[in-house]
Amino acid sequence: MQKLVIIGSVWPEPESTAAGSRMLQLITLFQEMNFEISFLSAATANEFSFDVSQWNIAAYSIQLNHDSFDELITKLHPDVVIFDRFMIEEQFGWRVAENCPDALRILDTEDLHFLRKARETTFRQNRTLRFDDYLNDTFKRELASIYRCDLSLIISKFEMELLTQTFKVDPVLLEYLPFLVETHILSDKPSFSEREHFVSIGNFWHEPNWQTVLQLKKLWKSVKKQIPQAELHIYGAYATDKVYQLHNEKEGFLIKGRANSVEEVFSKARVLLTPIPYGAGLKGKLLESMLFGLPNVTTEIGAEAMKHNDLWNGCIADDESEFVEKAVELYTNKSLWNQCRQNGFVILRNEFDRELFTSRFQNRIQHLLENLEAHRRQNFLGHVLQHQSLQSTKFMSKWIELKNK
Repeated sequence: MQKLVIIGSVWPEPESTAAGSRMLQLITLFQEMNFEISFLSAATANEFSFDVSQWNIAAYSIQLNHDSFDELITKLHPDVVIFDRFMIEEQFGWRVAENCPDALRILDTEDLHFLRKARETTFRQNRTLRFDDYLNDTFKRELASIYRCDLSLIISKFEMELLTQTFKVDPVLLEYLPFLVETHILSDKPSFSEREHFVSIGNFWHEPNWQTVLQLKKLWKSVKKQIPQAELHIYGAYATDKVYQLHNEKEGFLIKGRANSVEEVFSKARVLLTPIPYGAGLKGKLLESMLFGLPNVTTEIGAEAMKHNDLWNGCIADDESEFVEKAVELYTNKSLWNQCRQNGFVILRNEFDRELFTSRFQNRIQHLLENLEAHRRQNFLGHVLQHQSLQSTKFMSKWIELKNK
């Protein structure tokens, strides 16, 4: 039986984050290939962490900058190793390469962190993005990580194009793998008249979600003025005091905290509002809004790489007054609402249906396992970056390890 080791930046929380759901989707793909799976993380699990043991996955707590990892990875002797984000590859990639040189090394980018960083910079400086904004320190670290790995999973078509067209990364090092959906479960229920109020959701560990709520606080009074009976229910895990301070019963701006069930929340609401000011990757909340028949109003960045042709399951607006106008129209126009919901189902079937990606991905993994040496010979920059003169993270880790002893 082939073996997979996943090194997680955190223990998966599928009920809290889209990244947690994404991780379970990856696990399922490898389980279908009959891999024996171990999940390793230096993070501390909490009450919301998914219990991987219930899926017959071995769980190991590991330490940063410690040679006990070398002993463990040698003992596990994986055929495939997945690094959860480039920071994890920086910490453990060199150890995997030294102790398990024949293991296929895969980077799950989640989204391109350098792209999110560039957009955050321009957002905070209130200006348009320039090419030089991409070339931040995160860019250099993330691209180096991509080249050191045998394959990197990219979640967004926009990000695939950015890497291959703008930065000339060889497509042989990349695999487009978006969120995966079982589209046979889609349902038209409940209907327009059975729903009420606006909703927004997003865990508050993620800074763009906090900024989205601040945007909503600015916009909500204008929406409420036109639809006095409406409320805005804001959900999100890890809400802090500064989030709850925005709660205002009189304004109908209600901070609800963690959602026990996204499906339940989304099935009751009529419109999702998510004026995302910056970010990268795909937005899990927008995918789930399509799944549960909930039209939305978002920004161009929110909808990025998620449309099918020009179809969207709601309205897209970057201008504040237009956003308010579209929110009111979508909430009150039953015909438009129904059409947008159907658009969402079309998008899911054509862009995210699991059957579109499963066989191709699994075949790609098997092909790489069978042809790993030839694949690596083509990755010239990968060889360069493995040279000891360019492995500062390795030697920093060794220095910290000795210092700690």
